[in-house]
Amino acid sequence: MIIDSNKAEMAVVLNTAQQMCAAARTAPKTKGQDYIHTCILTDADKEALAAKMEELSTVLGYGFFSRDAANVRVSKAVVLLGVENVRRGLGAGCGYCGHKDCSACEAAGGACAFGPLDLGIAVGSAVSVAEDARIDNRVMFSVGRAALSMGIFDEKVTNVIGIPLSVSGKSPYFDRK
Repeated sequence: MIIDSNKAEMAVVLNTAQQMCAAARTAPKTKGQDYIHTCILTDADKEALAAKMEELSTVLGYGFFSRDAANVRVSKAVVLLGVENVRRGLGAGCGYCGHKDCSACEAAGGACAFGPLDLGIAVGSAVSVAEDARIDNRVMFSVGRAALSMGIFDEKVTNVIGIPLSVSGKSPYFDRK
């Protein structure tokens, strides 16, 4: 049997992406409560994401969204990690959200600080898996913002980060213009 490099590399990327999702799931979370969501995009879904990024580049006036869309297009897959905005009920002793307590945060329509914190820890765990597998990757707000705009996750998910994955002679995520 002969397995060409494109098939072999894609298999490794998909396996790594799955392991990244598992690492995000098992990453430590505030009060042991899991509000992390994960998914993997390839092919037409990845292209739709890149197209949404280009659209948002114009709408939001963020030129870097178009640059990042080009990075998504040359990637083999994209891992998406999201988190729900759920208040953890730590009360007045916390205040990390900038409000007196969780009730005041909710009344003001605020975001619990622990969702993004948990998401950051999950992202760190996920990218460490990609690094261990020698898969080029980059953490991108632009990818997550486009995925959020597309409604890829349940509406409970309020923050998303995207991690495109590549196997090539040189990482497409650095030396960008």
